[in-house]
Amino acid sequence: MNLDPKTSRNGGAPPTIHLEYIQNRAEAGDEDGVAAVEEYHRALFLNRHAGDLERHQQQGKLHEDRLVYLETRLRDARSKLAGLDPLSPVDVNGERDVRPTAPWNLWDRAMFVASLLGIASLLIFGVLNVSFNLLESGLVTFVESPVRAYFWAALLPVGALAVKVGWDFLQSPRRRERYLWTCLLAGITGVLVWVAAYASVYPTLSRSTDEQIAALTVFDADEAGTGLGELTAAGAKRIDMIIVTAQAIAEIFLSAVLGMYMTMIYTRHRPVRLARNPGFDQWDEERRSLEDAVAQERAALASARGGESQLKNQLSAFVAFARSMFEKETAVRRNESHRQRLLLDQISTQLRAQLETVGSRGATAPAPERPTLAFTPENGK
Repeated sequence: MNLDPKTSRNGGAPPTIHLEYIQNRAEAGDEDGVAAVEEYHRALFLNRHAGDLERHQQQGKLHEDRLVYLETRLRDARSKLAGLDPLSPVDVNGERDVRPTAPWNLWDRAMFVASLLGIASLLIFGVLNVSFNLLESGLVTFVESPVRAYFWAALLPVGALAVKVGWDFLQSPRRRERYLWTCLLAGITGVLVWVAAYASVYPTLSRSTDEQIAALTVFDADEAGTGLGELTAAGAKRIDMIIVTAQAIAEIFLSAVLGMYMTMIYTRHRPVRLARNPGFDQWDEERRSLEDAVAQERAALASARGGESQLKNQLSAFVAFARSMFEKETAVRRNESHRQRLLLDQISTQLRAQLETVGSRGATAPAPERPTLAFTPENGK
């Protein structure tokens, strides 16, 4: 008979109980019959499943060793992460951005907004001034396509932005300071030149049309050809060129300086900038991969130990079932012997009773005569 109708892990049926061996041991009536039956059936089971049991044991040891190694590495990775910050301060102007920033106040807010309005005013007025001058020049290109004048004037905000970007690229605070003062000096110089040039033509600008006509003389043509009133090859006065150039330089550099000042105000009040720590990210990735590997090894170890436990339990159940069969056979034979003994006792009792009855009858009856044999030639006596 089979111990279990289910198949084993390797696809074969479990070993069968050796009933003939059990019966032989029961008939022998040895004292160590139970131990002999258990040992015999344990050998039967291992003969079939010893390879599977050993494979599960070796796999369990292998996965256990790998699990110990991976858990050690995981503890090291976690200890490394405990000593690292996920974020690290960035470099600002060549220094670590770890200093706390001041809160915004009314003065800084007002200066920040005023600088922004100043930049917008300078760039807008500069673009409009240059574009209007180009349109009033009478050149056919700008008269037929007025939008070209605005495209030409767009160079002013682009130039101011380029000057500001140059300041952003500098990392040394000393170089930034020199750059800022140089731009401020260039802007103020442009303003002063523009003021001087404007002052030189102010009397002419303040005259009315009648006063201008009354002031004309026959010597105006000669006077216009000397000094700042001299005409260029294009027919423009030098004083007009100086005014336009000084105004453009002032607008470009002063806009850039105001942008630098806004950046400095924001730097004083901006939050501390942090970046991802590459060392932390590396160890964190290592930790995640190790956790996945540990989970897989634990599942494999559980499978190996489960297979080993299953085979051991099958062995215990198989041996226990064989022992119960032996005890059953022993009990059956013991009962048969008892019944035979009782039957023999009954038979002997009945036979003894019959013999006693026959004996008592023989004592009371006369003894029979013994026959005598006569000598005859046939029997030779």
